[in-house]
Amino acid sequence: MISGIALVDKELGVSSHHVVAQARRALGTKKIGHAGTLDPAATGLLVLGVGPGTRLLTFIVGADKTYRATMRLGYATTTDDAEGEALEAQGNLSLCTPEAIAQAAAGFTGVIEQVPSSFSAIKVDGKRAYALAREGKEVTLKARQVTVHSLTVGHSVAGQGFIDVELMVECSSGTYIRALARDIGAVLGVGGHLVALTRDRIGPFSVESAPRAEDLTEASLLSLAEVARKIMPVVKVDVDKADDLRHGRAVDAESWPADQPLAALEEESGELVAVVESRAGASRILMGVAS
Repeated sequence: MISGIALVDKELGVSSHHVVAQARRALGTKKIGHAGTLDPAATGLLVLGVGPGTRLLTFIVGADKTYRATMRLGYATTTDDAEGEALEAQGNLSLCTPEAIAQAAAGFTGVIEQVPSSFSAIKVDGKRAYALAREGKEVTLKARQVTVHSLTVGHSVAGQGFIDVELMVECSSGTYIRALARDIGAVLGVGGHLVALTRDRIGPFSVESAPRAEDLTEASLLSLAEVARKIMPVVKVDVDKADDLRHGRAVDAESWPADQPLAALEEESGELVAVVESRAGASRILMGVAS
């Protein structure tokens, strides 16, 4: 069975679901999932799990992420991005100097409370918020705590009635870059929204050199052991323990780090046997890998 993790550079205008369909055709297998979606209007890194690799996605999806974005100041939109309807312009753009923009952006670093866009994929009473919003229903989402590790303001370009500003954002999973653009614009008093977004990194994985989904081959996949080494501590197990773990049996784990996911690699083969957790000196299998 084909197995591994694929790093894909998603193109503009296609959905994450479409990328998965392309990868299935390219690799000739149906069992493919992804760790974190990208909107059709966004580009950049999408991490796919192939075969047993889908089981590793749960340990990747919550990783920190890095984005490059373009924020447009001068007016807000109904969706907080370029897909929505423009709201009435307000404020004085001439006051949005590079220094003022940088100062406003600085207020959104660290641990912050963020209200997601009403056109997000968050579920409200079992339905996606964007579906309710498109039906014309009022959607009120609660603020969520997220962490913006760094927010760097780059080059800006003034147009007729707007200013486009480049942003580089390193943040926790669950951070909405659209909401950052909206909120920075609100602080400046001129409104703001997102017009371009590229995801450069998820945890230790970079979009650099990542192929398009249709160009994937089995040789381009990262092995499960290779990926596990990048995202969690590793414990080496002998052949007997490896056999026990493969069959779902707990093993002695007295010397293992406790209460965190660990990659159990077989000493002889170097292959990933399971993702385990040490509890009270015994292992608890979080993810098994068929031999």
